[in-house]
Amino acid sequence: MLKSTGLHDSVEDGMHRDYTRLRVDQTVGEALAAVHAEKPQSRIIYFYVVDADGRLAGVIPTRRLLLSDAATRLADIMVENVIAIPRAATVLEACEFFLMHRLLAFPVVDADRRIVGVVDIDLYTDELAELDRSARQEDVFQMIGVHVAEAQQASAAAAFAGRFPWLLANIGGGILAALLSKLFEAQLQQTVALALFMPVVLALAESVSIQSVTLAIAMLHGQTPRWASLATKLRRELATGVLLGGACGALVAVVALVWLGQPRFALALMGGIAGGVACAATIGLAMPNLLRMARRDPQVAAGPIALAIADMATLLIYFNLARWLLG
Repeated sequence: MLKSTGLHDSVEDGMHRDYTRLRVDQTVGEALAAVHAEKPQSRIIYFYVVDADGRLAGVIPTRRLLLSDAATRLADIMVENVIAIPRAATVLEACEFFLMHRLLAFPVVDADRRIVGVVDIDLYTDELAELDRSARQEDVFQMIGVHVAEAQQASAAAAFAGRFPWLLANIGGGILAALLSKLFEAQLQQTVALALFMPVVLALAESVSIQSVTLAIAMLHGQTPRWASLATKLRRELATGVLLGGACGALVAVVALVWLGQPRFALALMGGIAGGVACAATIGLAMPNLLRMARRDPQVAAGPIALAIADMATLLIYFNLARWLLG
């Protein structure tokens, strides 16, 4: 479909109209008998269930239907919360459904939730040979993502609209950083070295944050984040950040100590870098996962947001340590 149908064409141009539809009042045995009698020509990925008025009521995965007892009512085994594509959607919007929800097919419905067709992932590429091979499925999802990204960047205006809102996080972060510097003006005036080393403190935290964002996006390929697994990853990334921050902080602190001869400042500098880098690493890993959970594109949004938050956390740690150690 990506090759034969334009991304801005109607999703109806590529949907299946020959699809299997079951009734909510049927049993599993009755439903299977109806499927055998109907002998649909198109491949079946999910069984969609409709009510007496023909409205979409639920969906049943093929495995669940085949393995359930013949006397079981479809209403008892169907999933009621069905994600459906509106009839007015474009092919590009349908692509985004596949990327966001990672399903292999979606029903297309009208304004009254009546099914008018089914769109499945085979319509988007002729390169998928076996849907039961998960690695191959993810290659296709990735390819669809490339097409979506290309379409979103097709014009300067579209690229601007997709990217500028997230840059507001950087603008806001910069303004807040200036306000924080004003709040700690007394410490900055008292110890000029605080200002001298601010660029390296922030640069280290931002670099580690971007590293973590990049790694998190790579790990998200083909996966849907879960809170339990995210907590484990965050603990590991925090430990990594502590090691990175400690090593970088110690190195910079030695240079500051030799240059300025101020042990307390060197200690504040080391703690600020260590704490800032540890926070930045955790934030960088968390942000793409949280954005994916919120059904947002982490590739565009995660970097600016993570950097803004990492800057704030790093400055707060750096300034407060300096105020505590330097008086």
